[in-house]
Amino acid sequence: MGEGLRLQQFSAGYPRRQVIDKLDVPALPRGKITVLLGPNGCGKSTLLRAMAGLGKGTGELWLNGDELMSQPFTRRAQRVVYLPQTLPAGVHLHVLESVIVAQRASGGETTSEEDVMHLLRQLGIAHLAMHYLDQLSGGQKQLVGLAQSLIRRPELLLLDEPLSALDLNYQFHVMDLVRRETALRNIVTVVVVHDINIALRHADHALMLKEGKKVADGAPVDVITPQTLAEVYGVQGRIECCSQGMAQVMIDGLVAAPLL
Repeated sequence: MGEGLRLQQFSAGYPRRQVIDKLDVPALPRGKITVLLGPNGCGKSTLLRAMAGLGKGTGELWLNGDELMSQPFTRRAQRVVYLPQTLPAGVHLHVLESVIVAQRASGGETTSEEDVMHLLRQLGIAHLAMHYLDQLSGGQKQLVGLAQSLIRRPELLLLDEPLSALDLNYQFHVMDLVRRETALRNIVTVVVVHDINIALRHADHALMLKEGKKVADGAPVDVITPQTLAEVYGVQGRIECCSQGMAQVMIDGLVAAPLL
C-alpha cells in the first residue's frame, strides 16, 4: 500500500447516525501537512477521532503500509496522536511535568527534561514550564497540548483546530513549527482549520468534505476554487494572488438561495 496515509471505504459516526460515509482517499503524503476543510458538522472531528481509534470507524486505514484498523488500540496509540480542540479540564500538573508524562505514556524512548524544555522554547511557552495546566488560558493550553503531541513522535499527527484560541502571531508561529517538525520527522500531519487562507499559505495538501463525503482532494490551490467555495460553503469567492505571489481567498457574498 506504500507510505503515507490511505483511507479505503472508511466510515465513521455514531450508533444511530453515520457521519463519514465510505470515504476513499488515495494518499496523504509523509512529511507534508494536509488540511481538512469543510463547514461545521461535515464530519471533520468525527473522522479524526475514528482514525485515532477514539470513535467508531469501519473500513480500511493504512499507514506506511500497515492496516491500522486491525491493530489493538494500544499499538495504534503508539503511532497515532490526536490533539482535540480542548485539553481535559481539572488537570493539576505543571506544564513541564505534563509533557514528560505524555511522552512516557507513549511507550517510546525516554526524552530528557532538556529536550522537553527545548520544545517548549520552540513553542514560545518555556516561561510556563512550572505553571499549572488548570491555571492557563485556552490558547496556552492548546500550545501545551501541541507540545504533548510532538514529544510522543507519532507517525500520524491529527490536530483538531489547534489555532482556534490563538492570536494571529501564534497562529503563524504554530503552523510554521508544525510544518517544520512534520518535514523533519517525515510524518503524516492532518490539521483541521476553518481559515481558508491559512490552508492556502501553510498546507501542502488539502481534503475538503461536505456532509461526510469527499468533495476534493489534492494541492490546496486545486481544492480551494470558486466552485468548491460555492458548493461547500455557500459563498461567492475568488482566489487572487497578493503582492508577494501568495494565493488568497476573497469573499464577495453569499450564493443566492433557490426560490421556494
